[in-house]
Amino acid sequence: MRKYYVDNIRWIIILLLVPYHAAMAWNVWGEPNYIYFESNKIISSIVVFFSPYFMPLMFFIAGISTRFALQKRTIGQYISERAKKLLIPFIFGTVLIMPPMTYIADQFNYGYQGNFFRHYAVFFTRFTDLTGADGGFSVGQFWFVLYLFLISLIAVGIILLQRKIRHPQNMDTPLVPICLWGLPLPLLSGLLSIGGKSLAEYTYVFLVGYYVFSNDEVIKKVEKWKWIFLCIGITATVFNVYMFIWSDTQHTLLNMTAKYVSEWFMINSLLGIGKRYLNFNGKVSKYMSKRSYTFYIFHFIWVVLFQYLLFHICGNNIILLYVLPVLLAYGATLLCCEICNRVPFFLSPVQIDK
Repeated sequence: MRKYYVDNIRWIIILLLVPYHAAMAWNVWGEPNYIYFESNKIISSIVVFFSPYFMPLMFFIAGISTRFALQKRTIGQYISERAKKLLIPFIFGTVLIMPPMTYIADQFNYGYQGNFFRHYAVFFTRFTDLTGADGGFSVGQFWFVLYLFLISLIAVGIILLQRKIRHPQNMDTPLVPICLWGLPLPLLSGLLSIGGKSLAEYTYVFLVGYYVFSNDEVIKKVEKWKWIFLCIGITATVFNVYMFIWSDTQHTLLNMTAKYVSEWFMINSLLGIGKRYLNFNGKVSKYMSKRSYTFYIFHFIWVVLFQYLLFHICGNNIILLYVLPVLLAYGATLLCCEICNRVPFFLSPVQIDK
């Protein structure tokens, strides 16, 4: 039986990436961005509120989905499907979508005067911090696609090894172990990390999703305790925002603790809430589930383009520069989804974990 709540959680998260990425233009911690206006604590709080658990939740539900995918596919079929659905879009995005984004960034942030085609050479020869904010090479949002492909291969190796040793038993996990599954996260976060994105942490989250939270009994417990998990998660999230953005003093250990408590308990609470309220397949959910991956691929370039264009029209009006690009990016990205849906190419509107 298909887990519709997993699909619905996925596309809702992807939709929220538009305001999330738009807010990066005002971050207060000095992270390079394709478009950077000025520091703004209020808008930066949007990013910090979601950042602890947004992408970990994506890897988490990818692990859950993989468990069900391998019940219907062989390992070979799964790997072939991952290559088609992940590697090809990764190459497409890096070669065709990232150069325009970094061209805009180079113009806006550094006053680049050359044309777009000349900048292609810059993109493929300038290797600096890999953010793309200076016009140099970057994989941008496609880091997630690359990581998911690599993690899928790592997971397959672990799964094959585990199958040779023994078959996993049903896991009737009580409340305390569910909470304790999050303890390794801060220990793993610094391992195999590029730009703050830890391959080790995301692999762990993926495997926990695969081995533990694909079990119906575990999900029932998460659903039962969802509001308690949400209260803990929201409290930690708000505290993390305050410590990272608004506090005048640094408390690194407390801030880090709040971040990882937020990550784990928000993942569990949103999974439980999704299981309770989003386990359906209506017209909207069916439509968005089929287009969520394509939406992810195209959303960021429209955010960057509209922020760049509207800056020259609206000046430094923070409200217009945030709200209008978000609304326009939703429309333009959905249009791209429809074009891909009607004009099949090697990039088709497939689901990322189906």
